[in-house]
Amino acid sequence: MHFLDPRTLLESFGYIGFFLIVFAESGLFFGFFLPGDSLLLTAGLLAYKGELNILILLPLTFVAAVLGDNVGYWFGRKAGPPLFRREASLLFKPKNLLAAKHFYEKHGGKTIVLARFMPFIRTFAPIVAGAVQMQYQRFMFFNLIGGLIWGMGVTLAGYLLGSLFPPEVLDRYFLFIVVAVIVLSVLPTAIHLWRENQAMILARASRLLGRASNEPTAD
Repeated sequence: MHFLDPRTLLESFGYIGFFLIVFAESGLFFGFFLPGDSLLLTAGLLAYKGELNILILLPLTFVAAVLGDNVGYWFGRKAGPPLFRREASLLFKPKNLLAAKHFYEKHGGKTIVLARFMPFIRTFAPIVAGAVQMQYQRFMFFNLIGGLIWGMGVTLAGYLLGSLFPPEVLDRYFLFIVVAVIVLSVLPTAIHLWRENQAMILARASRLLGRASNEPTAD
């Protein structure tokens, strides 16, 4: 959609729009559809071209990302306790929430950092962290690390990327460059998550195949 095009958003709303989008996309329910990685990369590229100031963008991104995650965490923290008391239904099962709690107790810190590089997941990770009562000091520590690596890192990557291409190439293939870098930034996290969960996925697949093979077949 044209109105969600990162370049259009930055040219229309400037630093304030940039801050609000990063803030919302980092931890508000409705922010999952907003551009995150593409906005940061585009901002960095435009900063290299002189249309924005990188010295303003870097701290602005960090603050917006950290504050957004904090709001998401406290929203989850307030909404979480009633969920644990809800009865099981077709769409909600308490055991899934308990499983998420155990997962965050073991992998919560890593999840908060890695989720930054996964669109959609990054919006809901802090909300779930709050809902399962992840210790706030631990959450905040990894929130700061994630905001630094993702927020400032991706924006700075866009700025440095601009130095690799002549202006005419940058203008012609702007969108392609942004998409390519997003894919490359998501890939390491996706591979890591796949390796972490590969054994579990294979075990579940084996159980399903075993059940299917044991089911009686119609003559």
